[in-house]
Amino acid sequence: MAQKTYRDAIREALREEMLRDENVLIMGEEVGVWGGTYAVTRGLYGEFGDKRILDTPIAEEAIVGTAVGAAMGGLRPVAELMTINFSLVAMDQIVNNAAKIHAMFGSQARVPLVIRTPAGWGQLAATHSQSFEAWFAHVPGLIVVMPSTPYDAKGLLKTAIRSDNPVMFIEHARLYGVKGEVPDGEYTLPFGVSDIKRPGRDVTIVSYSRMLHVALSAADELAKTGIECEVIDLRTLRPLDMAPVYDSVEKTHRVLILEEDWTTCGMGAEIAARISHDRFDLLDVPVERMGQIEVPMPYARNLEALMFPDEKSVAQKVMEMVA
Repeated sequence: MAQKTYRDAIREALREEMLRDENVLIMGEEVGVWGGTYAVTRGLYGEFGDKRILDTPIAEEAIVGTAVGAAMGGLRPVAELMTINFSLVAMDQIVNNAAKIHAMFGSQARVPLVIRTPAGWGQLAATHSQSFEAWFAHVPGLIVVMPSTPYDAKGLLKTAIRSDNPVMFIEHARLYGVKGEVPDGEYTLPFGVSDIKRPGRDVTIVSYSRMLHVALSAADELAKTGIECEVIDLRTLRPLDMAPVYDSVEKTHRVLILEEDWTTCGMGAEIAARISHDRFDLLDVPVERMGQIEVPMPYARNLEALMFPDEKSVAQKVMEMVA
């Protein structure tokens, strides 16, 4: 199977869906001639032209608002936001329009819209290094996807484009160069299906996006000491598939949730609450959470890097849990 980057896998999904369905179009800042801020759409403008690859003004509320209208009119727009930080100025269009139109109009209107946007650190400090997946996963009417591998990114994006519901498709900026196996042929992946990325027996680590890779690296190091971690990738944050997590808890009786966002009111809090409610009697120790230090992101890159759990701190936490 071919090795492809996360970026190329996403581009393949976009191209294949545009070839399959003439109603699919891409819109966003510099997505055309320039090929997008992270070069994800590079080359598509030359193939599909300016009727289906639309450069927009720097106005996220206009990008999403226009995409919502296009979706209601029968098209399948993929709106690219330069970073998830800029989704803040389009929250009304995302939360009050895209997410609610289907319910508010008695199911007479649908919004088959995908909003692609990179998140995470490695960018520019407090206002440009954020990760708001929990905010969007809070909203009924939205589907929230946050893939960690090229294979998952391609399969889930194709599903998102074919969905009749609005999808927040969140890509971590530091994963674009990550390589993985991606088949050349047609495939899609369903929403709401978590994936066991590494089997284990001693501790369950639940994660997604970039932190999935931190979890896997920590698990490899812990295996050298005889501690086997089961690593579960949520892939879709709304709907949330807890079945593999519950099955794992029945084996390990210990759970660590690893996320890149702030932990207060985050995805980890939601997952911990569900485990505590549904599998409380199976736990040998309290559910643990690790995430970003809860202060605005510093500008200096060395300080920025200290904000997050790394392989060493994750391994230390796991050893404390099994002691």
